[in-house]
Amino acid sequence: MSEHVVVLTTTDSETAARELAAGAVAARLGACAQVLGPITSVFRWEGAVQTEPEWRVEIKTAADRVDALTAHLAERHTYDEPEIIATPITGGSAGYLSWVVDETR
Repeated sequence: MSEHVVVLTTTDSETAARELAAGAVAARLGACAQVLGPITSVFRWEGAVQTEPEWRVEIKTAADRVDALTAHLAERHTYDEPEIIATPITGGSAGYLSWVVDETR
């Protein structure tokens, strides 16, 4: 696995997204987070296709913090089954990526 990861989740309000983002950074589980939205999500839930506005939270972290960050988000999320996805970062600015690691210690 890459040394650096972007973890993303979605939620139903800007307030909830900001709280998830701030909580992850305050706990040093992510170096930084962006809140994007509203976005339109189309998904199947409980047998029906749903269309809902959501806000996406993207959190940059070190790979060794992903499990703790995932648990942190799941514990605080309002959804029954929240989307929490980790995508490896395969390249980028060495200085920035070093900062990501430093800020998650």
